[in-house]
Amino acid sequence: MTFAKGISLDSAGIMSIALESILYGFSVLMFIGTIWALTYKHHMRDINRPITAVAVLLFALSTAHMVIDIIRTEEGLVQYGDNFPEGPESFFANVSQETFVISNTIVILQALLGDGVVIYRCYVVWQTVWVIILPSMLWCSVAVTGGYSIYSVSHTIGISGNIFSKATRHWISAFSALTIVTNLLSSGLLAYRVWIIERNVTNSRTLKITTTSILRVVMDAAILYSMALLCTLITLVCSNNGSLVVINMLTPIISITFYMVIIRIAMGRKNHSHILAVRGGSTSETDRGNLQHYPLKPLQVHISHFTHTDDNSKMNHEVLKVGGPRQLHSAEFAKHSAAESDATSRV
Repeated sequence: MTFAKGISLDSAGIMSIALESILYGFSVLMFIGTIWALTYKHHMRDINRPITAVAVLLFALSTAHMVIDIIRTEEGLVQYGDNFPEGPESFFANVSQETFVISNTIVILQALLGDGVVIYRCYVVWQTVWVIILPSMLWCSVAVTGGYSIYSVSHTIGISGNIFSKATRHWISAFSALTIVTNLLSSGLLAYRVWIIERNVTNSRTLKITTTSILRVVMDAAILYSMALLCTLITLVCSNNGSLVVINMLTPIISITFYMVIIRIAMGRKNHSHILAVRGGSTSETDRGNLQHYPLKPLQVHISHFTHTDDNSKMNHEVLKVGGPRQLHSAEFAKHSAAESDATSRV
């Protein structure tokens, strides 16, 4: 039996488990940071439970994928590898095995979950269902192609010249391409909305810095995920065994891209809330620049002078009435900044 060009399948198995382990360790640290950002100094009723549930589910899927890949590698190199005619390479070439099918099912479920979260963020930020119609249709296409690719892998009987059959390669390639389009489209819509918020926030430097940071991390996450999918697509088209390595690396990468956005938004929200809390007593240049958006009216001073004279004393009584438009405009500015901060934090 001949296999696809590139590295040998047993070498690909060792390399994939090594690289996935490194990325998985990094994703564990980011998962801990995500849970801390979502729960630290928060009451139970204030915790974003859907996002917390998604974070836990992503962590559970990536952990299950890691365990299954370890089991498959151990079976191929230690337990059953010598029972095959061509050794461990023949074992790894049998993609219809239960461990390989479950491993790829987890990859597809995690991809669907990650894309679904990005689409949900678009809906929350735009507050209209029309924006997410096309991304939702693409998401359904991703689910269909992913399901058919798993079905094709599980029913593969014999392979000649390639680890994947022709039909399987077509389905997995379609899945990767549609996932790239879905991710880039959804992330682009999300980033465009954040950019609009940033452009409109000309009065608050603090909020503008926060939205810029969110915009950058959203685009960084989209580029990282899309590059991993693009590498998968290229190796599949070239019929290279390196596709096994890249596919196994997708699960921790998906988790990392989700965690990095959540952590950055939580950090930006806390920093902005802290600055708003101390703004009332601040007279910094930034605050003065922010208040320029709300022009101050001239202060009106009314002075009444009364003089009463009698034989024993002379009493002067002055009444000073001072209007307070300065305090009024400070309150208006704080209210405006809080509203814009709420819109940004919903990303």
